[in-house]
This record gives sequence, C-alpha cells and structure tokens, in this order.
Amino acid sequence: MKQDLCALLRGNSYPGRGILLGRSADGKSAVIAYFIMGRSENSRNRIFEETEDGIRTRAFDESRMTDPSLIIYHPVRRMDNGVTIVTNGDQTDTIRKHMLEGHCYRHGLHARTFEPDGPNWTPRISGVVLAGGKYALSILKSLDGDPSCCCRYFYEYEAPKAGSGHFISTYQGDGSPLPSFAGEPIAVGLDAPDARTLADSLWDSLNGDNKVSLFVRYIDLASGGFDSVIVNKHGEGA
Repeated sequence: MKQDLCALLRGNSYPGRGILLGRSADGKSAVIAYFIMGRSENSRNRIFEETEDGIRTRAFDESRMTDPSLIIYHPVRRMDNGVTIVTNGDQTDTIRKHMLEGHCYRHGLHARTFEPDGPNWTPRISGVVLAGGKYALSILKSLDGDPSCCCRYFYEYEAPKAGSGHFISTYQGDGSPLPSFAGEPIAVGLDAPDARTLADSLWDSLNGDNKVSLFVRYIDLASGGFDSVIVNKHGEGA
C-alpha cells in the first residue's frame, strides 16, 4: 500500500538522509529526490552545488568546516549511458567506478560497509536509475548496532508504476544512538507533475531545524533530458 511521503516526513524530526526513486504520475519521467539533514553545526554548514554530471556537497562557510569526512561527497552522478547514481556518501564514486569496469552496482557496494561513525554506524543508502527507468535501492547497515557485521540489502524494481515510488532513509528517527532504517523501502505515491512541485512539497515537510539541502530531478524517459531543482537552507534554491 502506498503511503504519503510528505506526511511521513512531517511526523519524523530526523530521518537523516533520504532517497526517493520512482515514476511520475503521467508515466513519462523517472523521479529522483535526495535530501540531507543535520544536527551538528558541521553537518548543517553545507549546501548542494551543481556539477557537470550531478551535484556535490560543499561547505557553505569554509571557515566553519571542522571535518569534511563523511559529509563532503558527490551525492548524484549521471553516467554517459544514462545511468544515474544517488547515494548518501562517497560510495557514489565506488559504484560509478565498478560500473565503468563492466560490473553491476552491487559489485561496488560489496566493497563498502556502513559509515565508521560509532555508535551510530550510519547506514550507506544508495540508488541507481537505469536509462529506461528501472531502479534499485540498497542499504548497508550494521547488525543491530554491531560493527563487526555488515548487512547488505538490495531492492530492485523492474517495472515501476506511474505515480509510485520507493523511499529509504538512513534513520528511523531521532535518538542516541540514532536508530538505523529498518525494513524494506517504503512504497509512496508520486502525484507531483514536475520537479519544482515535488521539491516544494518535500522541503516544506522536512523538519525546519534539521533540514539542510534537497535535490529533485525528473528525467524524461523518451529523450533522456531532465529538469532539476536544488533547495538549500543556506542561500536561495535554484
């Protein structure tokens, strides 16, 4: 059963980082959304910035950046064959490297684990959208908080339905330590007609204190062209 993603986000003060993949209501576009949140000053001192093949995170105020590890990376990269990769860390580049070598995205993720930030052991969440609109989501997480065991879960969607998507986040909610996302990606409805409409509704649903940046892209399945929106808490959205 499809759930209302905006309602879920309004009811969760800290899902952490989240990935939404799906198909537009008219069935003509693949849909991607990625957001980041933060509780520390270092995490909140970030923006999304467009790059030649996607986006990257960077410090809004370089003088206030204390530790770039785990928070500065390329969340979204589009490959020449039309594949788009979206993740919550530098595993974007790992997946891209392995796919360029002829492997599938899973091959790259078997070389990675969750983040080394105990006691949270933040999961690595990743998504891959193929040129035809098929998509996959994955999560690498510790076993019930045990850093000696990495659990790898892969979810592949062969025939996405119009007006539907799947959402996964790093955390179930706020806490200490932060509780990792559990279960399968959440099936959600997608009725926004364009990237701007979806971006506005998602941004308004995220906790005002913790939200940092949001990226939304609609990819035309016929032409491969796309429309993207970036919203940053620091500065104006583009």
